[in-house]
Amino acid sequence: MMGKEELEMKNDMGETAFSIATINESRKMVEDMVEKNSNLLTLKNRYGAIPVVVASLFSAKEMVRYLYQITPKEILNPETEDRSGATLLTSLIADGIFDLAISLVKTYPKLGVTEDINNNYAIKLLAHKPSAFMSSKSFVFWKRWIYDSCIKISNRELEGEKISKGELRRDLESNTMQHQRPSDVRGSLMNFIWKLTKRFEFKHIHDAKLQHDQAVELLKCIFKEIPKLSNQQLETIGLDKAIYDAIKHGMFEFIDEIIELHPEIIWRKDKKGRTLFANAIVLRQEKIFNHVFRLGEKQRITLLRHDIFRNNFLHLAAKLSPPSRLDHISGAALQMQRELQWFEELRRILPPKFEEELNENNRTPASLFSHEHKELMKEGEKWMKNNAASCMVVATLISAVMFTSAFTVPGGIDEKTGSPIFLRSNAFLVFVIANSLSLFSSSTSVLVFLGVLTSHYAEKDFLQSLPAKSILGLFTLFFSIVTMMVAFGSAIFITLQERLAWVSIPVIILSTVPIAFFTLLQFPLLIEMLVSTYCCRIFDIPQTKLK
Repeated sequence: MMGKEELEMKNDMGETAFSIATINESRKMVEDMVEKNSNLLTLKNRYGAIPVVVASLFSAKEMVRYLYQITPKEILNPETEDRSGATLLTSLIADGIFDLAISLVKTYPKLGVTEDINNNYAIKLLAHKPSAFMSSKSFVFWKRWIYDSCIKISNRELEGEKISKGELRRDLESNTMQHQRPSDVRGSLMNFIWKLTKRFEFKHIHDAKLQHDQAVELLKCIFKEIPKLSNQQLETIGLDKAIYDAIKHGMFEFIDEIIELHPEIIWRKDKKGRTLFANAIVLRQEKIFNHVFRLGEKQRITLLRHDIFRNNFLHLAAKLSPPSRLDHISGAALQMQRELQWFEELRRILPPKFEEELNENNRTPASLFSHEHKELMKEGEKWMKNNAASCMVVATLISAVMFTSAFTVPGGIDEKTGSPIFLRSNAFLVFVIANSLSLFSSSTSVLVFLGVLTSHYAEKDFLQSLPAKSILGLFTLFFSIVTMMVAFGSAIFITLQERLAWVSIPVIILSTVPIAFFTLLQFPLLIEMLVSTYCCRIFDIPQTKLK
């Protein structure tokens, strides 16, 4: 195609050869076409998208970076009627190319609150992209330490400049040594950390933090325009819906930044008359609600609000959690416990009169809680009884076996004295102690689970009574299994010690298999119950009751 007009021809799908070349990332072909006809950079397809936007929609990231450099910036200006700039911004956000998005918004700040050709706004897309923020990640402790303490993102990186492995190592060394004392161990410690970094490919932690910091920087750039908009304009861009979606996804960075740059947002109500803290209660996002304790004197006014249905904050806590939040908790009983914890925590910090206030349906918070959680309480009772019955069967079998083995000791009884033959053996002493402990703990487990089965299952029982009984029952059951296997191993050793003593070793090792299975299947539930019952606090800051 020698002529400019021929290069601008479109196929049946409304795409030029240039657009297709950008999608396929054919860099040389794209360069040749631009050299012949620079108008191709601003030529739109049938959907109104310019080539750089098309490339972004198809995740051709390297091509997007190249086209962004050579695309005339005038077409991206929001002051014109052309919406290519806003469309490019939303495409960059959707594709995770935040460095270019930051550059674009810094050049044209109004793009962050400008509608694109698909009637979307950048703020809406960010609220629907939790993967771009740290709040959606759950690193294990050592990865979190590296994330927080060893990796610092420079301004160069925020703007998209890539750093070499050597620079990455020097930054890692510098950041790590800030937390270490000068000593001879310094070099070896740094080399060890760097070797681990290379071996386990910790570069993805650095890339994750870079993306998170870039997303937060983009939020700051967009939120700087919020105070300049009228209430009508804020409704048009869907600010309330964006805040609600951010709370729903637990994106506390989104909320922190908008409160910091626009503090008056804490008073803003949505169509239901609810502030962002009210929605944090409804959506059970404790990290976002914790922000209320940093408000100082404003805390009282913030907490004493009602929505258009005359619901106070305690009414909102009485509502059933969204399924997305309940699904993170194992079992209906623990879900019910979590709901009660939310209700009780808020009851402690709100004025007593809130407990007696009626909403538009003439329900107090306690009455609303019972109504909303009727089905969950039934499911919790069923789950607790099934779990208790299953564990009770196992505990009963163990206690029966241990009681029987107490009278059929290994090696038999001396007919003359009536004493066990191996009475003076250390292994026999281990057998007796393990057998006794297993019998006592399994019997205790049976009685505890019997108490769970015969409980009357009131609402308050799910808060601590039932979980505490289940914890005790599971712990004693686990202990009885361990001691039963110890008794079994010692009995095998006593029986075979004079002839085939070596056989007892693999048998004893195999006896740990049931313990391992129980640990894998039931121990996580025991730990979760312990944490949720004794180590869990909904709010991080000590509460003081409002008068």
